[in-house]
Amino acid sequence: MTSMEHDGSSLTVPLIADEEKQHGVGCKLEEIESNHDSLRTGTTSFFKTCFHGLNALSGVGILSTPYALASGGWWSLALLFLIATAAFYSGLLIQRCMEADPNIRTYLDIGERAFGKKGRLVASIFMNLELYLVATGFLILEGDNLINLFPNMKLEVGALIIGGKQSFVILVALIILPTVWLDNLSMLSYVSASGVLASAVTLGSVLWTGAFSGVGFNHKGTSLNWSGIPTAVSLYAFCYCAHPVFPTLYTSMKNKSQFSNVLLVCFFLCTFIYASMAIFGYLMFGSGVQSQVTLNLPTNRLSSRVAIYNTLVNPTTKYALMFTPTVNATKSCFPSHYSKKPYSLFISTTLVVSTVIVALAVPSFGNLMSLVGAFLSVSASIILPCLCYLKISGVYQRFGCEMVAIVSIVVMGVAVAITGTYTSVVQISGNL
Repeated sequence: MTSMEHDGSSLTVPLIADEEKQHGVGCKLEEIESNHDSLRTGTTSFFKTCFHGLNALSGVGILSTPYALASGGWWSLALLFLIATAAFYSGLLIQRCMEADPNIRTYLDIGERAFGKKGRLVASIFMNLELYLVATGFLILEGDNLINLFPNMKLEVGALIIGGKQSFVILVALIILPTVWLDNLSMLSYVSASGVLASAVTLGSVLWTGAFSGVGFNHKGTSLNWSGIPTAVSLYAFCYCAHPVFPTLYTSMKNKSQFSNVLLVCFFLCTFIYASMAIFGYLMFGSGVQSQVTLNLPTNRLSSRVAIYNTLVNPTTKYALMFTPTVNATKSCFPSHYSKKPYSLFISTTLVVSTVIVALAVPSFGNLMSLVGAFLSVSASIILPCLCYLKISGVYQRFGCEMVAIVSIVVMGVAVAITGTYTSVVQISGNL
C-alpha cells in the first residue's frame, strides 16, 4: 500500500477511531473503535497490537516492490532497509511524543501539540490527501488487473463506447459507491482486516508461479540504475505509510511499554515480506516487471489467478474504510449541512466521482504510488514525526547524537521528497 498504506500503506485500510482521525494503510480495530473509554485505559494485548500493526503496514505496496527493485537495480534494495529503519525510528519518536503528553490521543494531536493549529492542519492535509490518492490508486489497480483477466471488455452507454481499463474503473467505482454511503462500516472492517494475510497469500502465489508454473527465476537484473533510484526509493517509502495509525495502536495497548517491541516485530516481518517479493519478482521477470507484479503473471495458471483475485478483492472492501476519513473531513467544512442525508450523499458521491476522474487521467499505478510515497508518505511518516518530536521534546535546543540522528533523517526525507516528487510528476506528465 504502506502501506501501505499506508498500508505503507495494507492491502491497506485506515484505522477509523474518531471522526477525523487515522489512516494507514490497514487495520481493523473494532475493539478500539467501539469503546472510547478503552482508548483511555488500554485493553489490547501485545499480540493483538502486533496483528493490528502488521495489518497497518502490510499493503498494496507489496505489488510494486519488484518494479521498484527493477527501477533502481539490486543495490537499491539497501534503500528499502534504510527507509524501513528511518520509518521504524520515527515510529519510536511518535511513542515518545505520546509519553511526553498524556493528552495526545491521535496523530493530529501530535501536530497540534508541536506546532499549534497550523501543525494540526498540516498533518490533516497530508493524511487526507494520502488517503484520497491511495483510494484512487485502488481504482487504477482494479482496472489494470481486470483488463488483464478480461481483455475484450467494453462498456456501451448509448452511442458512447468505453473500452478496456476505463470501463472497469467506472464499474468498480459504481460497485464501491454504496459502501461509501454507509454510516456503519463495521462489517466491512471485519472483511478488510486481512492486510498481512493478503500480502502472505500474494507472495506465496507469486512464488508458486515462479517455481512450478514454468516462469522460473532466471533473470539476473542490473546492479545499479542511478536514473531509477528516485522511483525506487519513493515506492519503498510508500510501503511504510502507516504512522498516523500508531498513536491509536499505542493508546489501545494494555502495556504501553511494549509498544517499541510491537514496532520492531511489525517492521521486521513486513520488511522481510516486501524484500522477498521484490527479490523473487525481479528474478522472475527482470526489467520487464510491471508496476504491479500481478500483471506479469500468466492468467491461465491457478496460482496466478489466486494472486490476482486476492489483489482485486481486498481494495474493493477497503476503499470505503480508506476513504471515509477524507469524506468526513470534507463534510466537516459544511457544518450547517453535515447531518442532512442528501448533502452527505452528494459530498460522498462527488468525492468518489473525483477519484474516478483522477484514476482515468493518471492511469499508471506505479507513477501515482511513487508520487504518494515521495511527497506524502515520506512527509507524514518520516519528516513530520521527527519535526514534532524535536519541538515537543526540546531536543533541538541542545546538540547531541540524538539531534544529529534526527536531523540526518529529516534531511534524507527532504531529499527523497524533492527528487522522488519531481521524478514522479515528470513521469505522470509524460503519460498524460
